[in-house]
Amino acid sequence: MKLIFFSAIVILKCTILFSQGEEIAPMISNPEIIFNHNSNYQKASSFTFDSTFLYFPDTLKLPFFDEFSKNKFQQYNSNYSDPGVTSDKKYHLVDNVTLLPLSLDSIFSSDITYHRIVNIDNITYTDINFNPHPIKIGNLTSYPVNYVTTNVYPPYYIYDSLGVSGDIPDTIWIPFPIKQDSATKFFVHLNDTNSYWLDSYAYHNYRFAVKPWSIGVATFDGLNENGKAYSLGSISTSYADYLTSKPLDLSINSASDSIYLSFLYQSGGFGEEPDATDSLILEFYSKDLDQWNRIWSAKGTADLDFKIGHIPIKNVQYFKKGFQFRFKNYGRMSGSFDIFNLDYVNLRASSGHQDTLFKDFAWVYPITTLLKDYTSVPWDHYKNHFSGKMSPTVNLVVRNGSNIYENTSTPGKIEIEYNSSPEGSFIITGNSFSGGVLNYAPRTVYSTLHDLSGGYHYDESKLGASQSFNIVGTAPVGFENYPQNDSTFSEQYFGNFYSYDDGTAEAAYGVTGTESQLAIKYIPYESDSIIGVMTNFVEAATDVSNKLFLLTVWDDGGGKPGSILYQDNIFFPRSPKYGSNTNKFYTYYFTDTLKVNVNGAFYIGWKQFDSESLNIGFDKNIITNDKTFYSNNAGISWNNSSLEGSVMLRPIFSTTMDLELNISENKIKNDNLIIYPNPTTGIVQIKNISNIFNGMDIYNIQGKMLISTSDVEIDISTYPDGVYLFRSKDSNGKIYKVIKN
Repeated sequence: MKLIFFSAIVILKCTILFSQGEEIAPMISNPEIIFNHNSNYQKASSFTFDSTFLYFPDTLKLPFFDEFSKNKFQQYNSNYSDPGVTSDKKYHLVDNVTLLPLSLDSIFSSDITYHRIVNIDNITYTDINFNPHPIKIGNLTSYPVNYVTTNVYPPYYIYDSLGVSGDIPDTIWIPFPIKQDSATKFFVHLNDTNSYWLDSYAYHNYRFAVKPWSIGVATFDGLNENGKAYSLGSISTSYADYLTSKPLDLSINSASDSIYLSFLYQSGGFGEEPDATDSLILEFYSKDLDQWNRIWSAKGTADLDFKIGHIPIKNVQYFKKGFQFRFKNYGRMSGSFDIFNLDYVNLRASSGHQDTLFKDFAWVYPITTLLKDYTSVPWDHYKNHFSGKMSPTVNLVVRNGSNIYENTSTPGKIEIEYNSSPEGSFIITGNSFSGGVLNYAPRTVYSTLHDLSGGYHYDESKLGASQSFNIVGTAPVGFENYPQNDSTFSEQYFGNFYSYDDGTAEAAYGVTGTESQLAIKYIPYESDSIIGVMTNFVEAATDVSNKLFLLTVWDDGGGKPGSILYQDNIFFPRSPKYGSNTNKFYTYYFTDTLKVNVNGAFYIGWKQFDSESLNIGFDKNIITNDKTFYSNNAGISWNNSSLEGSVMLRPIFSTTMDLELNISENKIKNDNLIIYPNPTTGIVQIKNISNIFNGMDIYNIQGKMLISTSDVEIDISTYPDGVYLFRSKDSNGKIYKVIKN
């Protein structure tokens, strides 16, 4: 058996999607895979195979059907103590005859060593070589172990001086002797009929395909199973992702059984469009010849429609126990380029050339959120203002995969679960899924908006700083179909941030031009303070990790960014940081752990120094670009983004995290005075709680007094950006540091 482990928009071939002053580019890594990856199998280090596993796949029977609504990639996560796991321990040094391992304290030299006798009278010496000792030495870097008979010697030299009274021979040990060592290989015979694929180089997801026939696809690109480019920075093309079936038993079948392999494929989707020189390829494995044969291929195209592959199996060489098939793509190896999406893989008997139908009714996309406007909000904001926050426009997308009209009388349902227990539900009438028509049209996708603002709402009485609810959607199916995609599952999370995106990036977004600015609009449920920004910077073809920007918060200026409420000190700029551990988002807190008070609409973003895009994650599935603004002239004028999607930039609000972070307000509070905003763009307000205020003297950092005033509103806008010292004229003479930028 073969074991395999394995404002005009222009499109340029990189491929970068441009609008004037902004762009979308392919990623060269996939954060979703990087932070959720479950390694296929444990790989040996370059030094030893010790504690690694070798998996022997189980053999499946027909029919083989996967429409990718669930992840059916084999998981390789066995433990040493699991039932059925066997092992083989190999030793580095074994006896040349018996092949038994030598003792654990065995050490030798591979070079000839000797006993040197020195005659100090005539300054001569004689070397007497130690006798060789044959043993077998095994290479523990690979399994099975290859043993080679080798002559070894004692791991030391002896130096003996004649004519020296009381002479004691010196023993000099060699620095790097050959030592006994061992490595254990563990073996697992898989028995998992719910897993169909041996590898996971392709990316199982619910977001990269445009209008798939059912929820979930396998995406092929230039990223490996760890979410990293196969060949970073290269422009070369080659075979990239593989998706290999488990062995199948076709020995009981023959060509007369009419065995066909059917599947759907799409070029590009929400990813980068493949060229005509790129391709998706299907291969069959001939067990007796131990070789893969190309059976079918399709070139890249600009057509987003899913196309059907329908391949008969007729050659006698494939009717064996151990037959396999695999898909692979040919394209650029340096990132998320040249995308193909695969769906509805179906290998079955009793088919025919005309049998290309997938009669199914299925969800097309998961339900992202039940909240109005946002995918997540702070739990304390929701608790305080829960009324009217359920969405009146929940988008539900389903598809009638039948080739005939199907009745719409069967209702669907959206259920909400908390800690796996049902908490509420919405009944969705069948014809509302179809926009009111009496029958679903054949092979048609329906995207409809549903008002869920009445009835159930998330229970605001639940205690805690965060909450999580599960959303379960049930499709309105009134005829026989594949039940596995009749349900969809997602999470509604409440934490300490607002978000528009679904948490997965399909591309990298950025504004272009020196000193350009990016701003994302938010309207919180209540007045509060933000303490920082969550970012999902992604790696793209141009490395911008050393580029600098100033994190910025604006108030609202008539539907566009207005005055600056906060901006980083120019002497302490930021640079793009990428998520770590299990969180693909990176959090920037404001300088000096300040809070920035916001009341009503505000904007978060940055002012960048260089012209290159900073490559923030871009969610193409949720369209909120009406909330995205950019400026290419230092904020004098602002443009609304024309690129459809959501920028993955989230404001973090003040919550119970304050105690943990020791956050302070973006106001200087000392005794009876409050000085705000700080940092400032020019106007500084002074509030005297005690109603006693004798004025302020303002100095620059060199100690020169610039202003002496008793006003509670002080204008320093005419002075350069920098640090200023405000000295109270009260008897305590307190000094306060204010930053202008």
